[in-house]
Amino acid sequence: MTNFLVGTGGWAYFKAPNKPSLKAYSEVFNFVEVNYTFYQYPNNRLVEGWRKTVPKDFTFSVRSHQDLTHNIGLKPTEEAYQVFGQMITYCRLLESPFLVLETPASYILDNNSLSSARDFFASVSLKGVKVVWEIRAPISQQAKELMADFRIIHCVDISISKPTEWSDVGYARLFGKGKHNIWQFTDEELKEIDVNASESKAKVVALSYHGARMIKDALRFKQYKLMANFPPITPFTGLDSARAVLSEDAIFPSSKQTLISDQGWKVFDETAEKRQHLSELLTKLPQKTYTSVDEVINALETGQ
Repeated sequence: MTNFLVGTGGWAYFKAPNKPSLKAYSEVFNFVEVNYTFYQYPNNRLVEGWRKTVPKDFTFSVRSHQDLTHNIGLKPTEEAYQVFGQMITYCRLLESPFLVLETPASYILDNNSLSSARDFFASVSLKGVKVVWEIRAPISQQAKELMADFRIIHCVDISISKPTEWSDVGYARLFGKGKHNIWQFTDEELKEIDVNASESKAKVVALSYHGARMIKDALRFKQYKLMANFPPITPFTGLDSARAVLSEDAIFPSSKQTLISDQGWKVFDETAEKRQHLSELLTKLPQKTYTSVDEVINALETGQ
């Protein structure tokens, strides 16, 4: 059986009345990836406060500051060691088992950068922390060998592809199949995430949802694991559910193609048992400009 750590990238968007976001978040999820440390260097007292806010069995992962992954690079330099050391300090204060390195597509893993990365990892002290590396550039066999040599966890978006290099521990940052993070997962896509994780060799898998509906996605996955079913997206089904989803923020006038682009990634309740992307409905619209949600729904009902 795979033990899942389920959460999202950050907790700032999790709101509850009269309660700090992190405290409220930790009462629902057992895991979070700290995004704050990618943009800022919080003082140690603030980080200690985060740890004291959550239950003892709550798990943090720390996302490395972009100075290391996007500006300096993984090089054996004093500047890189300083940033890395501060990230390890955050991990220690948070009792975090994971430090997440996300290198951009522009960080090409050629012979020079791989040699520097190998020297870098050979000369740093992890103090028991597991390094997680999301590589957004093409991955070579040499890069895989480097990660294996230093027991680095290859971060894979298992909503898109299966993990192939996980051993005891796996880590996934989940964005979905849209552009950037503009995506919401259907029931079947969440089941696929579960299958891909469960079929890996990992005994523990951390799932960090990052899509535009990350809180709902993570909650729905959590309910599926606990109760073997999915909660609905809206109180309605069919076109009434589509109407409710479109009414959130659809802008009019709007063409068919614009509606598909701006709204098609969202999920509605096709039936009480099945969720589907709005794009499945919107592609059936006649080709014209629409002036309201009512006009869209009427066109779907009548085909005109």
